[in-house]
Amino acid sequence: MTISESDLIHLRRAVELAREALDAGDGPFGSVLVDGTGVERFADRNREESTGDPTRHPEFAIARWAAEHLTVDERAAATVYTSGEHCPMCSAAHAWVGLGRIVYVASAEQIAGWRRGLGARPSPVGVLPINVIAPGLPVEGPVDKLVPDVRALIERAVGAN
Repeated sequence: MTISESDLIHLRRAVELAREALDAGDGPFGSVLVDGTGVERFADRNREESTGDPTRHPEFAIARWAAEHLTVDERAAATVYTSGEHCPMCSAAHAWVGLGRIVYVASAEQIAGWRRGLGARPSPVGVLPINVIAPGLPVEGPVDKLVPDVRALIERAVGAN
């Protein structure tokens, strides 16, 4: 796995969006869509709690936005950077709209393990790697350099509940 300085910039932005989500009372997840030329096209954060809609994940919002605003070729050339590995719903949405590479900081298994260790209620959805849901997607992660940042957000989120 080769993570570039550019990748780290976008991943840090995703972590900052996750921090914003947590500060707003939502789960700490953030994601950024970057086109094939390296330009950020769309970014969002988790909005589950603030909207009451458990499907308001940033990766799902990215898939919807991309389907409406990018061509098929632009979607395939894009990269989604995210603080945590996609859940099964978001992995499927990503694949259905034909988005390209995914780079995540912390894996779904890491996040589930941290939550379990803190006594948090388990997710209603099974923990599955992206490539189990969407086997053809290029996926990179976890990115060890930023994992402590995401872990701290998860710990803060579980401690607040």
